[in-house]
Amino acid sequence: MIEVTHLTKRFVQQVAVDDLSFSIAPGEVVGFLGPNGAGKSTTMKMLTGFLPPCEGKVSICGFDIAKQTLRAQRLIGYLPEGAPCYGDMTVVDFLTFIAQIRGYRGKELRQRVARAVALVELERVVEQNIDTLSKGFKRRVGLAQAVLHDPKVLILDEPTDGLDPNQKHQVRKLIKSLAKDRIIIISTHILEEVSALCTRAMVISHGRLLVDDTPYALQSRSRYHQAVTLLAEQPLDRQLLQEVPGVLALEDNPLDGSITLLAEPGMVIFPAVNQLIHAQGWQVRELEVERGRLDEVFRSLTRGDVA
Repeated sequence: MIEVTHLTKRFVQQVAVDDLSFSIAPGEVVGFLGPNGAGKSTTMKMLTGFLPPCEGKVSICGFDIAKQTLRAQRLIGYLPEGAPCYGDMTVVDFLTFIAQIRGYRGKELRQRVARAVALVELERVVEQNIDTLSKGFKRRVGLAQAVLHDPKVLILDEPTDGLDPNQKHQVRKLIKSLAKDRIIIISTHILEEVSALCTRAMVISHGRLLVDDTPYALQSRSRYHQAVTLLAEQPLDRQLLQEVPGVLALEDNPLDGSITLLAEPGMVIFPAVNQLIHAQGWQVRELEVERGRLDEVFRSLTRGDVA
């Protein structure tokens, strides 16, 4: 496991990380979520041993990152924010260099590099200089060096930031394939990342842990949890919609002309709404039930409101 207890980091004019404590088990993909400047990257650097904490302790699979640094770091694959690499090296030369640093030689080195190249689908660019690659391929090179030694812990800082939709899909697919028996921590401010990848989400702001829960539990805090949105061919009787048991309020969506029915906390209104549609003979083109909106919960939490 990863065990973090009372982790704190102060800089001259601010507290970047403020008394964080949590644990993570193998098989979990944890989204470390927060606004820019929340302390995410600082926490990642302390987990990897790159920055020493002012207070607190980090244990990686039983090894104290401060006292048994190298033994702990051998178990970690780390993708820093921006995936920095040596741009004047070719992909294969860079990965060979990383493998040598990790202590591999000869046949095992070549096997490790070949496996990493295949895993992140870098075959067609292995002889190119890293500086000539697209942002998506550079991020893949960063992932390749992080997984080259088959680590038990993967720490990924903003792994898809700045990528186009196709590149994001490829990187997320890779992360999911690696998640089965590893601990994966993803630091991000991209809300869709949490829904797409994570089994657990930790929200931090101003260096403090605000929430540690599943993505679904976070969505259930939203006022749109169990809301029903319908788009009809004709104007609907708003009074009838408002009288559906469990409906709290109606919201108009001017962009497409649909109506969203907000549910009272704890209520499931879809069956009653569907029954009303059939009873009235309304021609409904779209009917959707929402889990909730992470962006709304995120804003409430990080702005200090009650979610």
